[in-house]
Amino acid sequence: MPTPAESPFLGACRSLPVDRTPVWFMRQAGRSLPEYRALRGSGSILEAIADPEIAAEVTMQPVRRYGVDAAILFSDIVVPVHAVGFGVDVVPGRGPVMATPFSTTSDLARLPDLDPERHLPYVLDTVDRVVAQLGDTPLIGFCGAPFTVASYLVEGGPSREFTKVKALMHGQPDLWVSLMERLVASSVAFLRAQVAHGATALQVFDSWAGSLSPSEYECFALPATAAIMAATADLGVPRILFGVGTGELLSLMATSGADVVGVDWRVPLDEARRRVGPAVALQGNLDPALTFAPREVLAAGVRRVLDAAGTAPGHIFNLGHGVLPTTDPDALKMVVDLVHAEGRAGVSK
Repeated sequence: MPTPAESPFLGACRSLPVDRTPVWFMRQAGRSLPEYRALRGSGSILEAIADPEIAAEVTMQPVRRYGVDAAILFSDIVVPVHAVGFGVDVVPGRGPVMATPFSTTSDLARLPDLDPERHLPYVLDTVDRVVAQLGDTPLIGFCGAPFTVASYLVEGGPSREFTKVKALMHGQPDLWVSLMERLVASSVAFLRAQVAHGATALQVFDSWAGSLSPSEYECFALPATAAIMAATADLGVPRILFGVGTGELLSLMATSGADVVGVDWRVPLDEARRRVGPAVALQGNLDPALTFAPREVLAAGVRRVLDAAGTAPGHIFNLGHGVLPTTDPDALKMVVDLVHAEGRAGVSK
């Protein structure tokens, strides 16, 4: 039997034996933590991200409180396009909003090449500070997938219908390809810079990919995501691809080159495993709403996820989406402790 990987999280990402099922939470650093609210106050999230001292502390808070197996950088998927001056604000209660949405070829000029050391020195400073504090705990760097970032740019903000972005990609495919190329280049530069400063894993958030049919995803979104994976393969760090409502896309997502596919709560992990195959690890997938249920109900939900994950290597426990703002931190601590006590996916004997 191979010896366990030194980091349970990194080992599970590579489908290696581990000494415990690792767990972390998307949006683990955020509004659910009273210490986060005390530090942030009512200021803009973009202002907090631009302050390395605050951003590093927010990144570390859930690691200290919960004992999770990985930290994720406190940032936002629109930070790179904000940094190059596209014109973005993150509105509380709504999300990213564009001052002038992307609509024509002339808007490509508003997305110049990203130089992370010049445009985002504060983010890289944050990475440096966090890595210095984490010790053996891995840091996950991240970016938004080109389709999801483009959705914000074209729609002008969050959308339920995605009419503008779908009209653009179907009606002006050449412009769509040009937009994807700009966003791929920006994403690759940002991810590589995060790793150069010490991030030891990466996640690509394709939050709105579930709005696409499989044929649309394969034509309009997957090529850009695959390009990011190909351009970061030499870094030697695990890459995770996550989307919401992507049950029908899982088999395609598994072809992207990602080492791990994140699964939301709508598809059981044993079925997700059947769809993605044995070569890719899985991450997920407790329904975030269950953290509001009585503790015995929450515990039963955690155990269902662990049972569905099975005993084969290659499972990272997570929620099926991000931590909700009003989640009780004690509920998340209970989840971490239960997963560490009972999780058995790929555990070395």
